[in-house]
Amino acid sequence: MRPVAMLLWVSVATFVMVGVTAPPANALTKRQIEDSQVRLNRLGCNAGRPDGIAGPRTRAGVVRFQAANRLQQDGYLTPATRRAVHASSAKRCDVRPKPARSGSGRRIILSQRQNWLWLVSASGRVVAQGGLIDNPSALPRGRYWTGPKCGRAGRIRNNSDYSGSLVLHNFVRFAPCGIGFHQVPTRRSTGRQIHPNWLLGTNYRESHGCIRVSRWMSERIWDFTTSRTKVVVVRG
Repeated sequence: MRPVAMLLWVSVATFVMVGVTAPPANALTKRQIEDSQVRLNRLGCNAGRPDGIAGPRTRAGVVRFQAANRLQQDGYLTPATRRAVHASSAKRCDVRPKPARSGSGRRIILSQRQNWLWLVSASGRVVAQGGLIDNPSALPRGRYWTGPKCGRAGRIRNNSDYSGSLVLHNFVRFAPCGIGFHQVPTRRSTGRQIHPNWLLGTNYRESHGCIRVSRWMSERIWDFTTSRTKVVVVRG
């Protein structure tokens, strides 16, 4: 990541599908897919409208389910995945336990494998959680602290990318020099996000190192963080 002055570069990445193998041959029926979409939505996985078509939004919901349930994240709704989705032991996508061995005290935990983060109070209670988009190769695992880095401000309500065409709302810096949390970038010309929130919690997009979250989560992070709040980046 190569920041310039007070600006932060953010890529308008191309759509990157999780997994590069061909779809499985043992496809489900339309009714089976629809039933699974209903079940995924009840589990808080945001699989879109139940229409019996396993399109990109449903695949994103499947990835979130697979991440929450420690399964291979290929996004395919196979018979085996369908059985896991409908199992009584299936875990929800939107409420997940914070990772073990992530320290103690008031902190933000970021799981690169799950594409998920937790805001944890001093008592250990999770006060907010949600999906994210990141780039694990740009952010090593470890402990960081929010605040100014490399002479740049720690908090910028409406930051910009290099070109000035994108706005990074509620930018909170936590790693040198330009990596921080912020809402999914919006286009200055239209005010629209560069990708929808239903891609959060998947590997279907990639940043240049920053942590993209929903507007709601960016506001929670802005309010939760101080000039020095701990951020723990873990794999699991």
